[in-house]
Amino acid sequence: MDARSERTAIPLAVDLDGTLISTDLLWEGLFLLFKKNPLYLFMVPYWLMAGPARLKMEIAARVDIDAESLPYRPDVVARLREEHAAGRKILLATGTPRKFAEAIAAHLGVFDIVLATDDVGHNLTSHRKRTRLIEMYGDGGFDYVGNSRHDLEVFDAARTAIVVAPDRHAARWQASHGSELIGGVKPNLRSVVKMLRVHQWLKNSLIAVPMILSHEYFNAGMLLACVLAFVSYSAAASAIYIVNDFFDLPLDRRHATKRNRPFASGQLSIPFGLASVAALLAISAVTATFLPPLFWLVLAGYLIATTAYSLSLKRMLLIDVFTLAGLYTMRIIAGAVATGTEVSFWLLAFSLFFFLSLALVKRFVELDTTEIGKGTRIAGRGYRPEDIEIVANAGVASAFASALVLALYIDSLSVRELYPHPWMIWPLAPIVLYITLRIWVLARRREMNDDPIVFIIRDWRSQMVSAIGAVLLVIAAFQP
Repeated sequence: MDARSERTAIPLAVDLDGTLISTDLLWEGLFLLFKKNPLYLFMVPYWLMAGPARLKMEIAARVDIDAESLPYRPDVVARLREEHAAGRKILLATGTPRKFAEAIAAHLGVFDIVLATDDVGHNLTSHRKRTRLIEMYGDGGFDYVGNSRHDLEVFDAARTAIVVAPDRHAARWQASHGSELIGGVKPNLRSVVKMLRVHQWLKNSLIAVPMILSHEYFNAGMLLACVLAFVSYSAAASAIYIVNDFFDLPLDRRHATKRNRPFASGQLSIPFGLASVAALLAISAVTATFLPPLFWLVLAGYLIATTAYSLSLKRMLLIDVFTLAGLYTMRIIAGAVATGTEVSFWLLAFSLFFFLSLALVKRFVELDTTEIGKGTRIAGRGYRPEDIEIVANAGVASAFASALVLALYIDSLSVRELYPHPWMIWPLAPIVLYITLRIWVLARRREMNDDPIVFIIRDWRSQMVSAIGAVLLVIAAFQP
């Protein structure tokens, strides 16, 4: 018997989580469960007291996975297809619930046998997996592909071990035994930056609006308060973005660009993300201690609202866009609270209409670029293709409403008292209308794919007219 024939005569057992796929289905299942009903959070400790197998089976009984869109490791899949074509018996040996494992086996079509955690109460990991494989094929009677410390005992019992994207324990074992190594994509700074959504921090510059409108540009105390509020809000926002990514994993993997996000693609693990959330919330809380107590209330309201948005509100027709507009306005309120400045009715009304228009742009773009039939909702949203015109009309109307509110404010008594040259700020109304209508025109042309807020900050035309508006505000406030 030649070497190739000898190899194909030996069964090949393959682990799932972290090996065949670059994610962990237990963590993903938990977030699918919490998204379905957050109250399941209180059941998890009860199930866990009965053992990990009970927890896994309870999750599997309540949620389904999308086997087709999971982040499979291409090198491992290619190797399995090659071995399968050569006639080798391949086993999927995993601690994942059988329901999930069989869905994956059916999708790939390369496995002859599936060994998984089942209703009997056996959590098929570590020594249990080792014992099961030895019972079936004898000690050294199989090859094994794994990735973590839970696979070390199985590695020792296998004839040949193949280590995939190892954790530090498996890496140490691999180095000492000289076994075959299949590397994975390692986390890097770029992945972490994408996870944090650093570019989204630009939205938190709205915190400075109350200070600027009160003409306290050079007030050191207010400037420091704005910086602290910016850091606190940015850290909290990044934490919520991460949690939102966990809830949206199946949807993101079906999306043309969101599938490349760190968690959807498997570049970063969910435990790493959870540790990051804890660190970010700690940074946010520590920073907030240097600000007025009322800032804590605004920050808590923001966290509650964003969490509710991630869990439920984003799937509700129109409620989602009103929530987004409210969240932007909360940043302005946070800035006012942090700096001790007043926020006027005019500013809040303008903010709501302006950001409602931009929120509707996001939904318009989704409706315009998603190819689904009439009567079918966009995945994860409350909108259908036939809603596109009313969404566009409402968005443009909101843009005009924001300009109208600004014009009425400019003509108010408070402006004449605050600005020595109020006529200088009249161009702000057409400037705002230019920015919003241009975004809508680009959206209609399918040339606006970014977040509209980020687009405004990055677009040189928007930057130019915004700078003109800022200069006019400064001149109007100038007293000789």
